[in-house]
Amino acid sequence: MTAQDSATRPASIAVEGGGARGGTLLAALGVIAFSLTFPSTVWGLESFGPWSLVTLRSTLAALVAGAFLLALRVPLPAREHRGGLAVVAGGVVIGFPTLTTLALGSATSAHTAVVVGLLPLTTAVFAALRTGRRPSRTFWAAALVGAAVVVAFAVQQSGGRLSAADLYTFGAVLVCAAGYTEGGRLAREMPGWQVIGWALVGCLPFAVVGAVVALPFEPVRLTAHGVTGLVWVAVGSTFCGLYVWYRGMAAIGVARASQLQLAQPLLTLVWSVLLLGEHLTAAAPVAAVAVLACIAVTQRART
Repeated sequence: MTAQDSATRPASIAVEGGGARGGTLLAALGVIAFSLTFPSTVWGLESFGPWSLVTLRSTLAALVAGAFLLALRVPLPAREHRGGLAVVAGGVVIGFPTLTTLALGSATSAHTAVVVGLLPLTTAVFAALRTGRRPSRTFWAAALVGAAVVVAFAVQQSGGRLSAADLYTFGAVLVCAAGYTEGGRLAREMPGWQVIGWALVGCLPFAVVGAVVALPFEPVRLTAHGVTGLVWVAVGSTFCGLYVWYRGMAAIGVARASQLQLAQPLLTLVWSVLLLGEHLTAAAPVAAVAVLACIAVTQRART
């Protein structure tokens, strides 16, 4: 899903993935890292307020990304790439973490995972609009069915109407899809990990200022879960997860990697039960599988 066109990078990048077997392993590790994001965010909210968690997450991730960029002496991005990087930063670094963190303040990890399962479909729609491609009618039909399933699930779970958490999550899907689409375009011209790396570094000043402002006004209660959740969403999900995902995708190609990522919402449901002790309604796995089937159809119809 994320920056799928990065699979067209030069062979030297693909070699780094360690061949087909190594690339599959790296891509699978990326999917696992992403699937842990929501449970880790719930853990992080045990210790930090939502605004503190978001700003600290971005700050730590940016410091890690900056260290990699400095260590590898990566040159500054070209001027023509900076506008696209700003879109990636706004959607992936700021918008999605902020809106999903606010949603998880009142919704369960499992519920949010099902709604965010719409992200691959939304990203594909944004990509079609951005590139001018015309997907088939089968693609659009599957996309509309998937959207209808998610909306029906959200309404049913929220007592007949969309909750504020659902609106936050839908907003997160939209901004993240825009960031992913622009990241996919940029990944044709620079390694994908540098796209997210520079987007993170560009947000560092704002993240630091935000943390300085938020921390005095939100209570901090340090717990093992809270600190672990913060570290994971900052380092595991935001930077390392994207790093191994891009390397794996470059090694095995978009089609194979995309099939692995279809399991992400279902994995999040599993983590929500095992790590958070959440009780799944019967509708949650049914809706997740239905969305997965719709995504599978779009993956085949898109080409």
